[in-house]
Amino acid sequence: MKIGIPKEIKNNESRVGMTPAGVFELTKKNHTVYVQSSAGEGSGFFDKNYLEVGAIILPTIEEVYSESEMIVKVKEPIAEEYSLIKKNQIVFTYFHFASSEALTKAMIKSKSICIAYETVEDEEGTLPLLTPMSEVAGRMAIQQGAKYLEKPVKGRGILLGGVPGVTPGKVLILGAGVVGVQAAKMAAGLGAHVTIMDINMKRLRYVNDVLPNHVITAFSSEYSIRQLIKTHDLIVGGVLVKGGKAPKLITKDMLKEMRPGTVVVDVAVDQGGCFETTKPTTHQDPTYIIDDVVHYCVANMPGAVPYTSTIALTNVTLPYILKLANLGWEKACKLDKSLNKGLNIVKGEVVYKEINEAFNLN
Repeated sequence: MKIGIPKEIKNNESRVGMTPAGVFELTKKNHTVYVQSSAGEGSGFFDKNYLEVGAIILPTIEEVYSESEMIVKVKEPIAEEYSLIKKNQIVFTYFHFASSEALTKAMIKSKSICIAYETVEDEEGTLPLLTPMSEVAGRMAIQQGAKYLEKPVKGRGILLGGVPGVTPGKVLILGAGVVGVQAAKMAAGLGAHVTIMDINMKRLRYVNDVLPNHVITAFSSEYSIRQLIKTHDLIVGGVLVKGGKAPKLITKDMLKEMRPGTVVVDVAVDQGGCFETTKPTTHQDPTYIIDDVVHYCVANMPGAVPYTSTIALTNVTLPYILKLANLGWEKACKLDKSLNKGLNIVKGEVVYKEINEAFNLN
């Protein structure tokens, strides 16, 4: 199969769809891999590294799309790429269709085969291709939140870990999934006071067992959220609905209940966000303020640490990429139920229920 790795053109996205190690595994199996010139530089992988493992370097994004039967990316195609996607071409990437009707309609029109990393689901019900980026984003949420709590960037002026004689900062985490657990781990490691909320008691019991004693679990309800936001300095939204829009757990009127300089980090921004006031931002301009509350809503958080993120992503995507390349998408998806759940749009038809529901397409 001819596989293309284009350069990501979304704002401040420095990740790349595959490491040289991943390319090597494909060329070893006699597949042809086209890599756009300088595609990997942001992640610390250079054209010479790809050439050494048998890739063909192409100068433009247009050539990569034109030559390839399968495109392997990191982020969803943006408007400039829509016209480059061909009929029957496989596009394997993070799509997050439920948060963009324009993208959904463009991919329907392209008649391509859209396989979304974020809906590939294993037998245990976990999302193996979303997990590593959720781990990165969860940990980064605390790293960024701690930074934006500083006074020069309009935060409350809180050191999350406190110091002897001074109470540590308080972190509220909504959702005890991968993002929430990783965020709690980082916040606890800094010495912050951490509360993690969920509606799934099984997850809360798990958190209670594996995290330190100063991480407190709480059952999530609108009432309890309204009470806790009054006293917490950093609030992290990490709620996921598989393939669908995130629920709005913090409404605009709740911001007035928070103390000035409170920081909210919405990791669910890719799927519409779990705060009513969420709007996607970029690494170039990551925050905005509403009612004296600092919002950090960067839509590609792991893109800020591309070396770590690209290796973590290739580790989990490569087995699926090899299956698609070796067998073709129809046979691969028929044999692998996990990969089959990644099918979102096939030759102009939406085949993933939550996308149809998001836009009333049926």
